[in-house]
Amino acid sequence: MSYRVCLIAGDGIGREVVPAAQQVLSATGLAFNFTSAEAGWETFQRHGTSLPEATLTAVTEAQATLFGAVSSPLNPVEGYRSPIVAMRRALNLYANLRPVISAPIAGSKPGIDMLIVRENTEGLYASHERASQEEAVTERVITRAASQRIVRLAFQLARQRRKLVTVVHKANVLRATCGLFRRTAFEVAAEFPEVTAEEALVDSLAMRLILGPEHYDVIVTTNLFGDILSDEAAALVGGLGLAPSANVGDRQGLFEPVHGSAPDIAGKGIASPLATILAAAMLLDHLGEPVQAERVRTAVMRVLQGSDLTPDLGGNASTSQVTAAVISALNAN
Repeated sequence: MSYRVCLIAGDGIGREVVPAAQQVLSATGLAFNFTSAEAGWETFQRHGTSLPEATLTAVTEAQATLFGAVSSPLNPVEGYRSPIVAMRRALNLYANLRPVISAPIAGSKPGIDMLIVRENTEGLYASHERASQEEAVTERVITRAASQRIVRLAFQLARQRRKLVTVVHKANVLRATCGLFRRTAFEVAAEFPEVTAEEALVDSLAMRLILGPEHYDVIVTTNLFGDILSDEAAALVGGLGLAPSANVGDRQGLFEPVHGSAPDIAGKGIASPLATILAAAMLLDHLGEPVQAERVRTAVMRVLQGSDLTPDLGGNASTSQVTAAVISALNAN
């Protein structure tokens, strides 16, 4: 059996780390049929769209997609839209999953193993905006249906873990939107009596993540809150250079590192491929290959204990050297 995987390198270091992860996937011994597609800022500059129809077709026809990174202009550019957000909506990838796990490096706190489950299709990222010269308004969209499905997924995942879900909101201030999310979350929680449900205000949780991250198992929250909290949590276990993520729906899955395109180091061959390789491990889980996924994660952890590290982790190894070290560790287990 050959798995159909679409590769989208994107911009900047995406063009270096996606091929590295592809090498690791091939080294597992599984059969893959890789296709390549384009998306991102440079694609927009060439074609007038950041997400060509051919790319969306390639992603739809694949069983999973591995994405690199995109550069986005900070100032509005007519016609430019985030390709990641567009794919999430087009493919109904309603859940963003970000594991946060302690790593064997000096910058990581021990004892952390949590999963942040973030609603991926609405909230403040729903693009309901209007502006004049003197005022700009963004509407926050929260629906019962989207809240139900993301919370239900969080509880299903928690059933396979330590059976604790923390529902994060700001219902004391955002009474309509977070109020609906909170009420819906605890309605769903009643379906899972074997899982403990607790709640936290987002600002309080931001502090508690720093003081006691070991407590948390599965955190479920809305789009913007999840985006912020997951980046904060990544800093506890080595930073964004080790942070993978998954965008999943009922069928499709798109997997990517959390870090950006890093134009300052693009083309220098020193970008860490580890977050993308860990994203590839999540891709393997999605394909129903948990044994191979765990082999990849184990290989990454072995490399982190050695000296083959890129400059962001205190070493002087190149992207290709780190990739070779992961493949060597993979072949050893």
